[in-house]
Amino acid sequence: MISDLPSGSRLAVVAALSLVLAACSLPRVIEAARVLGDIVAGEEPSSLKDRTPTPERVPVAYRVDGRAYDGDLYLPGDRTEGAIVLVPGVSRAGKDDRRLVAFANTLARARFAVLVPDMQGLKALKVRATDVREIAHAIAYFADSSAAAGHDRIGLVAVSYAVGPAILAALEPDVRDRMGFVVGIGGYWDLEAVVTYFTTGHYRERPDRPWRRAQPNAYGKWVFVLSNVEQLESAADRAILDRMARLKFDDPDAGIAKLAARLGPEGRSVYALLDNTDPERVPALLAALPAGIKAEFAALNLKGRDFSRLSARLILIHGRDDTIIPYTESVALAAALPKEQAELYLVDSLAHVDLGPTGLIDTFTLWRAVYRLLEQRSPARPAG
Repeated sequence: MISDLPSGSRLAVVAALSLVLAACSLPRVIEAARVLGDIVAGEEPSSLKDRTPTPERVPVAYRVDGRAYDGDLYLPGDRTEGAIVLVPGVSRAGKDDRRLVAFANTLARARFAVLVPDMQGLKALKVRATDVREIAHAIAYFADSSAAAGHDRIGLVAVSYAVGPAILAALEPDVRDRMGFVVGIGGYWDLEAVVTYFTTGHYRERPDRPWRRAQPNAYGKWVFVLSNVEQLESAADRAILDRMARLKFDDPDAGIAKLAARLGPEGRSVYALLDNTDPERVPALLAALPAGIKAEFAALNLKGRDFSRLSARLILIHGRDDTIIPYTESVALAAALPKEQAELYLVDSLAHVDLGPTGLIDTFTLWRAVYRLLEQRSPARPAG
């Protein structure tokens, strides 16, 4: 067993202690350690890979409410004990991102059938309100598919900015009663707080607490731009801001002052927000944005939502060292739900969504999260 664990004897000691204290299932204790080890290993060899057949990856095409979609289906090599829709992150590679593919294979090795929808907006580095229905359509299709046959409840796994649309999708009336759980890795609660962080580097645990300062990754800032340029009426401003964002994605040190000088009133309101360093000014700068951006912003925000009809259990994982979305967002999201419905797993070192535990406590925390995920499985109901 010790050789199967990603942190060697350290995790074996922790797992054994947890078994005694929490009366866990010994087979699941070992399996959770192997699954975590495979997540850390990515494409590299692991104990889980040695012990499980290679999952089958099958391209699928489906239609829901008259809309056509594509995706990939990952099928376990043996039996299926659960079904998950895995939402890609904001990445040009989309469903073909090597880290995502490795993660989907790990979930399939853990006996989940996995659907990864091909979300064009996220591949274009845009998070949009329309993503909510696209995810809901993937859930609806998968829940009725033969791959998920016999499983009453569908799981949903999302990372980073996709966590918000995923949770909103789990609230959609046509699928919410079919949801079993949502795993959110590095997600958000209050978009105003997220914007404050990626523009100024400031965040705080609660509105009545003092500001803290970190060095944010500018990636989030330019995802915000690309996600919202289509809401501007000015074609010139749309083109300039799009150009700015793409320059910054390719070279974070690229100069954009000359482009900024050419912006009209709409574009200047966006750039004023991006260029601001004072957290206290963010609410006013957001209020000054064009109406289309504010509407899109409100459509994707989780703060203030009625979660009373959310049936899914939330498993939230976040790194305190996150430089794109501060960990306080997952803290706030967990606090907004009943204690028995949301579980929060904070680690010190996660690099946003790259699962690579280094310390004893981090390893134990992530092992607990994986153990909880495996608990969501259940054998399929007999047909008929």
